[in-house]
Amino acid sequence: MRRVTILGATGSIGQNTLDLIARAEGDFQIVALTGDQNIAQLARDALAHRAELAVTADPALLSDLRDALCGSDVRAAAGPASLIEAAQMPADWIMSAIVGVAGLAPGLAALGQGTTLALANKESLVAAGPLMLATAAATGARILPVDSEHSAIFQALVGEDPAAVDRVVITASGGAFRDRPLGDLAHVTVAEASQHPNWDMGQRITIDSASMFNKALEVIEAKEFFALEPDQIEVLVHPQSTVHALVGFVDGALMAHVGPPDMRHAIGYALNWPARRALPVERLDLAALGRLDFAHPDPARYPALGLARQVMAAGGHTGAVFNAAKERALDHFIAGRIGFARMSDLVARALDEVGAQDGCAAKGAMTLESVGRWDHLTRQHMDRLVGA
Repeated sequence: MRRVTILGATGSIGQNTLDLIARAEGDFQIVALTGDQNIAQLARDALAHRAELAVTADPALLSDLRDALCGSDVRAAAGPASLIEAAQMPADWIMSAIVGVAGLAPGLAALGQGTTLALANKESLVAAGPLMLATAAATGARILPVDSEHSAIFQALVGEDPAAVDRVVITASGGAFRDRPLGDLAHVTVAEASQHPNWDMGQRITIDSASMFNKALEVIEAKEFFALEPDQIEVLVHPQSTVHALVGFVDGALMAHVGPPDMRHAIGYALNWPARRALPVERLDLAALGRLDFAHPDPARYPALGLARQVMAAGGHTGAVFNAAKERALDHFIAGRIGFARMSDLVARALDEVGAQDGCAAKGAMTLESVGRWDHLTRQHMDRLVGA
């Protein structure tokens, strides 16, 4: 029986992971589950799976969690230190699904014990890719990608020589506004941006899909994880969301990963790796699907992709600046302080005014503390730009 911890258990990735574990009929033992403010869900899952530890990120909710777990053997804890404790408990497989850069420290703590980390938290590699990979190399830990695109690339590379890779193509649905007139984007609402045409995801990642900031993060993540040059990574808009990525080889061949838009595929592949097991996902009817469409993304509609290129060229802590600016811009949009189209403008300003100033963000050794400093500095700057 494999021991499993899920960091971010109450989100969509965590819930899909628990769904697959529940179907596995005793193959897995839950060590720890963590969540944020959805205490009822966290407690239900901890009790149902007989977890050893349940952690809420919010210390103010510890008493609520304790009450919900009263009379059980599940220990309750709260706060950043307890998240690290959960990540350090001995486990064979740890899912990193905490949203945002908040998942970086627990993910690093998990890598510190030399285990397998299933990485759904793309912000970790964007903000601190060299640090994550160096930690894994030092401890013998393995990182398995859980983003559907990176899982697709990973699977297409099985048995292949990485030196034979010519390019990778990451697909994007285009999000909620792929067909809206550009002039309308300044006035779209949070509710409209929160409706994805294909995927069932949380609000933040759904809005990031509409702005293509999610894809911008994935481009940077692909560079870090697969040691690619920026010009080897392409993005195509693919409305059907069935081809998740393609790998092109030096002989001209393209290897595509095709599947339904269901995160349980990528999660299940990482959960059962290196084996494949039956998964409760749709079997595609290609004849019914009929066609697969691809198009180059419009730079005017999706400026985030150009910003990702800027980040990759600069290197260093520029990824931490970019991610922090993106997260804070999204906060301000959701709060109604700025419009949808202004998010990319503010992130660009942060890169110019914080990240590129004297080239400082591209310099210096990368540590958890240094990433935290750039993250904090950028968030403060974003708040000044918005006037919050």
